[in-house]
Amino acid sequence: MNENSHNKLISFIWSIADDCLRDVYVRGKYRDVILPMVVLRRLDTLLEPSKDKVLEEVEFQRAEMNATELDDEPLKAASGYVFFNTSKWTLQKLYDTTTNNRSILLANMEEYLDGFSDNVKEIIERFDLMAKMRHMAGKDVLLDVLEKFVSPRINLTPTDKEDPDGNLMPGLSNLGMGYVFEELIRKFNEENNEEAGEHFTPREVIHLMTHLMFDPIKDRLPSVLTIYDPACGSGGMLTESQNYVIDPDGQIQAKSDACLSA
Repeated sequence: MNENSHNKLISFIWSIADDCLRDVYVRGKYRDVILPMVVLRRLDTLLEPSKDKVLEEVEFQRAEMNATELDDEPLKAASGYVFFNTSKWTLQKLYDTTTNNRSILLANMEEYLDGFSDNVKEIIERFDLMAKMRHMAGKDVLLDVLEKFVSPRINLTPTDKEDPDGNLMPGLSNLGMGYVFEELIRKFNEENNEEAGEHFTPREVIHLMTHLMFDPIKDRLPSVLTIYDPACGSGGMLTESQNYVIDPDGQIQAKSDACLSA
């Protein structure tokens, strides 16, 4: 993603707070809604292409296998990721089929969130996202926020898309998603007169740390390397480490069979 597209994406997401959350949350609490919604929408876009396969696997396990509890591994295989969602909903479907009845929208949203695998449910719980959904529904802004995040003018998917005017919106890589998340944290912290560095490590500092860690052993890297980040936020340390180790155009020429597990 180029800098112009990155800035447009940040500006669009930033504008959602003022457009939808004014008079619902104090400005210092905007980030408590916007940041988890960005994460939720990103996960949603990743799972959307494989939704039908996941639902087929759910039906197979329940109807053919008479399963009382679903087996996670086939569901992960169906989704293509280490997480999945077994509900019939996506955020787009929630918006497309919504009614003016906020109770129905909230019930559908709760079913959607409850359909995630346990590893995502943990994220949802830590964000206290369901409580925020209820609060927004009670203030009649949940649909407005949902509309913004499924807008065809924002692209949080990993593939290129066009906006309604035919302009290219580049896909967002995992690294790009990390940049977006970090920039939003920085802006929210500046808005609240907080020190951004207390909440995330700037990317240039991560880049330096990565070189300090790998340069001394660059000629004797093992074929399998495990990186542990005890304070993993947006995953910057992990992605920078991965780039350093396996990118053939990077600072070192890693063996082709090198892999990074985190």
